[in-house]
Amino acid sequence: RAGVQRLVRRLLDAGMVDLQWPVSSPTRCRASDVTMVIPARDRAAMLSALLASVASLPGDDRPGHVIVVDDGSTDDTAATARRFGADVIAIADPMGPGGARNVGLAAVTTPLVAFVDSDCHLRPGWLGPLLAHLDDTAVALVAPRIVGPDVARGAKRPAVQRYESTCSALDRGPRGGYVRPMTRIPYVPAAALLGRVAPLKAAGGFATDLRVGEDVDLVWRLHAAGARVRYEPSATVAHTHRSRLGDMLRRRAQYGTSAAVLTERHPGKVAPLAVSGWSLTAWLLAGLGGPQGVVAGIGVATGTSALLPRKLDMLADPRPVAWRLAMRGHLGAGRLIASAVWRAWLPLALLAAVVSRRARVAVAAAAVLPAMAEWRGGSDRPTEIDPVRFIALRMADDAAYCAGVWQGCVRRRSAAALVPELRNWPGRRRAREDVRP
Repeated sequence: RAGVQRLVRRLLDAGMVDLQWPVSSPTRCRASDVTMVIPARDRAAMLSALLASVASLPGDDRPGHVIVVDDGSTDDTAATARRFGADVIAIADPMGPGGARNVGLAAVTTPLVAFVDSDCHLRPGWLGPLLAHLDDTAVALVAPRIVGPDVARGAKRPAVQRYESTCSALDRGPRGGYVRPMTRIPYVPAAALLGRVAPLKAAGGFATDLRVGEDVDLVWRLHAAGARVRYEPSATVAHTHRSRLGDMLRRRAQYGTSAAVLTERHPGKVAPLAVSGWSLTAWLLAGLGGPQGVVAGIGVATGTSALLPRKLDMLADPRPVAWRLAMRGHLGAGRLIASAVWRAWLPLALLAAVVSRRARVAVAAAAVLPAMAEWRGGSDRPTEIDPVRFIALRMADDAAYCAGVWQGCVRRRSAAALVPELRNWPGRRRAREDVRP
């Protein structure tokens, strides 16, 4: 039995299988074992809506204890919390969300803690799937999916809110799995998290000197310490998205500023692009080399794909599988490269576009084609906005994040956050994350 458990854990850690918990699956952890910590500053109205949603939950979804950390509010945040029966810890000098969460964590006496931001709204059924993951004692933290708020059918909403309902920066998508750097799910946001108190305290909680990126930093420190973090999209928490374009873009730029400092703290884990060097070469040739470059790029992609069957010699006929995997890999790399152009290298790309018509076409294609693919069906949620505005908002979104990345690099006097990670390159060992037994 122990050997089977080790095998299952290795498969889970490698992302080769995932867990799907039955709705009625009993767990050892209970809602009464959970203390909810809510950091809040000048958000009395939002806090009231959150605490009302908590009060309306059934007993098996309602945390046993609620602590609101009033992070230097000037409104009636504290009075609102007390009206709903929550304990209040007041901080005179604002510490930011990470510091406020740590203050709440220090006061928790239950074995489990749920961090929920004041602009969230809890739905029935949110807690059970998360508690199920904590039956595995190796799991220190598990996150639900962050989605947009429920709206009436046909209700009119600003275009920015409709855009964020499709591709919010907080939404990690419909597929769950193991969270670790440089993978499909490299982090989870701190808008809503459920974790074990002991490993969180042992890790020192959130970094108090980070106002953004503190959730990424915590996840990666837990991973480095040998703990596991999971993402469970069957559990959903609603988030109040921003409705003004300026507010959304400023927040995206703030997210971008964390890249440089996270690169310093976690070297090699914040690369804007991690693909095969061969894929990058193929796409650069196709995008910038004209007709001859397209032919050369196809040649590079085809040649490297032809080498894959020998690595799958355990199959009776590896060629169909190898070619399918190789082509999907090259196409996926193209999408990642296009994203990196706009989210990390846009200033350089625009300089190239000034002097090169081919570069102009490539930069435009990098903006339009992936966004159009996403609008047509890249999300599991229906798109509520026309393609022109969607593409324009996606371009603005990525450009704002890029501005933040460069701002952070200038502040830290380091360009490390702009350097790609190239895999399968001649003379380089294949980059990978260790899978712990």
